[in-house]
Amino acid sequence: MLVRKYWLLFVCLVVLFCVACNDKSASEKASEYRVVYSGEIKTLNYLKTSETNEFAVAANMVDGLIEYDNYGVVQPGLAKEWSANEDATVWTFKLHDDAKWVTHEGKEYADVVAQDFVDGLHYVLDAKNESSTAWIATVVKNGEAFYNGEMNDFKEVGIKALDEHTVEYTLEAPTPYFLSMLNYVCFFPVNGKFIAEKGEDFGTTRENFLYNGAYILDKFEPQNERVLVKNETYWDKDKVLIDRIRYKYNKEAATVAPELFLRGEIDSASIPTSIIDEWFKDEKKKSQVRQTQNNFYTYFYALNFNPQFDAQYEPDNWKIAVNNKDFRKSLFHALDRVSAMLTVEPYNPADLLSNTITPKNFVDVEGVDYTQLAPLTSISNEDSFNKELALEYKEKAKTALAGKATFPVKVLMPYNAGMPDWANRSQVVEQQMEKLLGTDYVDIIVEAGPSTGFLSEVRRPGKFALLEANWGPDFADPSTYTDPFTVDGTYNKPELAEGYKEANGKTTYQNLVDQAKETIDTAKRYELFAKAEAFLIEEAFVIPYSVGGSGYMASKLNPFEAQYSPFGVTAEKFKGQQVLEKPMSNEEFKKALSEWEQERAEALANAEK
Repeated sequence: MLVRKYWLLFVCLVVLFCVACNDKSASEKASEYRVVYSGEIKTLNYLKTSETNEFAVAANMVDGLIEYDNYGVVQPGLAKEWSANEDATVWTFKLHDDAKWVTHEGKEYADVVAQDFVDGLHYVLDAKNESSTAWIATVVKNGEAFYNGEMNDFKEVGIKALDEHTVEYTLEAPTPYFLSMLNYVCFFPVNGKFIAEKGEDFGTTRENFLYNGAYILDKFEPQNERVLVKNETYWDKDKVLIDRIRYKYNKEAATVAPELFLRGEIDSASIPTSIIDEWFKDEKKKSQVRQTQNNFYTYFYALNFNPQFDAQYEPDNWKIAVNNKDFRKSLFHALDRVSAMLTVEPYNPADLLSNTITPKNFVDVEGVDYTQLAPLTSISNEDSFNKELALEYKEKAKTALAGKATFPVKVLMPYNAGMPDWANRSQVVEQQMEKLLGTDYVDIIVEAGPSTGFLSEVRRPGKFALLEANWGPDFADPSTYTDPFTVDGTYNKPELAEGYKEANGKTTYQNLVDQAKETIDTAKRYELFAKAEAFLIEEAFVIPYSVGGSGYMASKLNPFEAQYSPFGVTAEKFKGQQVLEKPMSNEEFKKALSEWEQERAEALANAEK
């Protein structure tokens, strides 16, 4: 009997030990992805912000109606199915009935219903909320009129909850690309009761936020740490493979990240050009670094027609000079973009250059790429850098501006201090352009701007003369690239350039864009947009530069598992990705990229059938 008792005790201990082992095993399987960052987010209010690092966080905590797979084929999100009428002016979406809003503690708050999309759009189109993405949402019927205060009854705006799980959009005009617009934050839902209770506090803390997406914000300590944890009530949680995402603040993140990666403290790091040779020459490091995947962000140098910088940089003199087309063209043709790009891509810099604002392979008409439509064709296929033309325009400008502008013209060119490559590139551009044009003509002043809030403190207030800027598409139409430069856009205010007003009071560029937008036929529409973009470039209001995604990184993520889309927030989502045991080498990346491109072509072709 005593032996039996000891035997039972031994069995129990073994069982307990095995349970403990299983618990430990389960714990070890919990995956975590760790990165460092320097640019702090100011708000979690996705309905208000348009800054990438802010809606990138929100995209993992709130779902929209649709999302994309890893080939860029649209997939159900909170909408399980949808349909449109013949002219694409009315779109109807049926929602999943198992999606939930939860609190920061993971407690269920409410079901996700059609009215949440109505409430979200109402917030965005209420001008007092100052949403940075409201202009996108004015595609909805009467959206612009409501935003401008021309009507006060939101029931007249083209969005309705037909029942608890059906939402209907009525648009101002036929919009066959509307589905792609839903991938942006202005069309995301919000629980009306919750946001009404929180008021201006909505999105200020993790507690003042509701979650229906893949992750919940478990910790939010600005300039210290933020942590996302898997949402266990998420309707599609089986596709969420990373349990925890940890962002650690470090004001020198871009500089220290490579070393932290090598020490195993983080799982991803951009490798600056200044040390990339060192990595490729070291066998151990070489196996951990790869190219980044190009994206559809377009980079360009914006010339500011509404300078608001300090008097010491002579804004009035800059304004006189920049309003002279010959002066602008001298800068346009003087920029050696290959030399500048070497600061990011030292091996194949020309491969990343873009001669247009709209990148190649974004949209096409019957197999013809948009950038190859006249009159963009010649621009697309020629390098803007031309020493002879630069000097020719310089002499014309000096003659035209004699007695009007003071030479050398001070050209304030700030950069984000948190980005070493940008700092290096600014120095290269300064030296290269001053050498070509002469310091008797231009004095390019490179100045470090803030690493946090650069957009709100430098670019948007117009505290620059010449600035490297970028733009990412919001939907699958050329207007997503032309709109930023219109009267309601966010960039360098070319509508303020002197001498371009037409009889109707609008600028030439604005009229060209408006004409394109009013055209329903896709082929004619794209042709008109190409004409508008060509005008923007030919007048040297902007200097197209490159596409995004260039450079090198060490990462334990497989980029070809990620959701893929040229527009919206899809690229910011971690859903569907997993942390690899070891980083991908460049050889592995190139092989995977080739396979992915072939598979994507097949997937897109099948999706169009």
